[in-house]
Amino acid sequence: MARSRDRGAAASCFLFLLFLVVGAAGTPEPSLQALSIPGGRSHLVLPLVLSRANSTRRSAVARRFLGRQLTANARMRLYDDLLTNGYYTTRLFIGTPPQEFALIVDSGSTVTYVPCSTCEQCGNHQDPRFQPDLSSTYEPVKCNVDCTCDKEQKQCVYERQYAEMSSSSGVLGEDFISFGKESELKPQRAVFGCENSETGDLFSQHADGIIGLGRGQLSIMDQLVEKGVINDSFSLCYGGMDIGGGAMVLGEITPPPDMVFSRSDPVRSPYYNIELKEIDVDGKPLQLDPKIFDSRHGTVLDSGTTYAYLPEEAFIAFRDAIMSKLSLKQIPGPDPNYKDICFSGAGSDVSELSKFFPKVEMVFGNGENLSLSPENYLFRHSKVSGAYCLGIFQNGKDLTTLLGGIIVRNTLVSYDRQNEKIGFWKTNCSVLWERLHIGGVPSPAPSENTHATMNDSPAPSPSDLFDHFEIGLITFDMTLNITYAKLLPHTEELAELIAHELEVDKNQVHLINITSEGNGTLMRWSIFPAGSSNFFSNTTVMDIISRLTEHRVHLPEDFGSYQLVEWNVEPPSRRTWWQWHTVALLVGVSMVILLSFTTLTVWYIWRRNKGPGQYRPVDSPLPEQELQPL
Repeated sequence: MARSRDRGAAASCFLFLLFLVVGAAGTPEPSLQALSIPGGRSHLVLPLVLSRANSTRRSAVARRFLGRQLTANARMRLYDDLLTNGYYTTRLFIGTPPQEFALIVDSGSTVTYVPCSTCEQCGNHQDPRFQPDLSSTYEPVKCNVDCTCDKEQKQCVYERQYAEMSSSSGVLGEDFISFGKESELKPQRAVFGCENSETGDLFSQHADGIIGLGRGQLSIMDQLVEKGVINDSFSLCYGGMDIGGGAMVLGEITPPPDMVFSRSDPVRSPYYNIELKEIDVDGKPLQLDPKIFDSRHGTVLDSGTTYAYLPEEAFIAFRDAIMSKLSLKQIPGPDPNYKDICFSGAGSDVSELSKFFPKVEMVFGNGENLSLSPENYLFRHSKVSGAYCLGIFQNGKDLTTLLGGIIVRNTLVSYDRQNEKIGFWKTNCSVLWERLHIGGVPSPAPSENTHATMNDSPAPSPSDLFDHFEIGLITFDMTLNITYAKLLPHTEELAELIAHELEVDKNQVHLINITSEGNGTLMRWSIFPAGSSNFFSNTTVMDIISRLTEHRVHLPEDFGSYQLVEWNVEPPSRRTWWQWHTVALLVGVSMVILLSFTTLTVWYIWRRNKGPGQYRPVDSPLPEQELQPL
């Protein structure tokens, strides 16, 4: 696992994990739910989230046009911010009752671990630490010949060190691990690490720990496969630039017909490797010896690494080929500590980047190739709008080719460990989780052509559905990567910006709620029909929803990055004019009555204080009064 904040370390030495621990013996697992998949085994689907789990809550209308889905039941709204955090997380639940954790998805690690309540050197993370005493099913892994033991020779321990100089160590425990309420797979007993010490990025990161998907006896994959509850395969799908979304599937899925594969040799390297032979830029291959991608550990695919790293010769050739195709202005990078190669003038619309940046292809040993769009090798400049930087770097003097998450944005990656191959398929990963419950394969990305066949009829399009429903209100929740205190004074400005991006009047956009969430802010917005209309037109609804779900709402960098949490639509209210204005009428009548009563009361008190004049006989003398001078 390498991180974006430590590019130099990741470039100089890749993922030298210290395999100091081997697995402990397993225990019998509970019974499983029946699920019909290839091989007759269950499989499960986990969400990939940035900082917290959010179950999807949508109206019946919204759920009806989610499209086609894979056969799975674990569906959760997913989040990511590859540039800001450099990783994706999923939610795991450990213990009885379950304790929840946000774990980094890392195919380069072989152990799953979370901070322990006894940890003396652990940072402040997203969730409370794991408390073994609160779990009725927790058991420490006792010292045995198959593990490294603590000083007292009582309990198994583990230790992991990573290339960016971070480390994790602790004891091994065994407990039930569950994968969410919507998973087809029931909780399974598994061995995991209970951290007593962490350093470097592991200490300072927001996520709680790591879920290890690599090859090894302590890997969650190896443990589940050994139990026979899933097939020896898992898949990852990361969302695109600026867009949250994605899914992780533990178990076998049916590959799309046009998925491209590369052989992955477990003997060649302990990491997940592919046979990369050539890189083409704008249709022309780089003038390189194919053996350059087979040096050291070869070409390694690592989900825990943010960017991509090439051997020096390959990087120079790639950089020069890209720059020779550009007419953009080169500018300094966002961080003076790194010599990033950045360019300005490409605009903020990711879908238009192919007009400015060339197409890149990776050619595998079997002749199949993976096309990379600009979002697969670029990241946004965090200080200059419309500027982008190369997300592929030189791997120091290391000859290993390391491909991180940026390479597989909007790509379904299937790690078929049983058949020793890895598949790639371009798709819209941000909505893939929506499609994980219907047989067949997910829909391809809009820019890709596919001839995939479906067994059942396609779901109706949103426009068809809205022809039968009148929408009177649109609500959506969004999180912004900016603190509550900084954002609160600018809510009106933000409302105007959202209205401008959605092409509606600013009076139609209303802030319903705003709350602080750690270092970010959660906001709920509502959009009302224009003017005196009671509902939106079909075209307007489709335009607003597509702009939201396709992440086409562009905000200034002062507001940080944002993620769409959920959206909802509601039918128009059928109340009459009297029902709409009942409260206003009651308030008006009450005010009139109150003012009238107050006026009468004041007049009565004034009359009472004044009282009738004293009675005087007609002929009674009056007191003398001195005449005032004129």
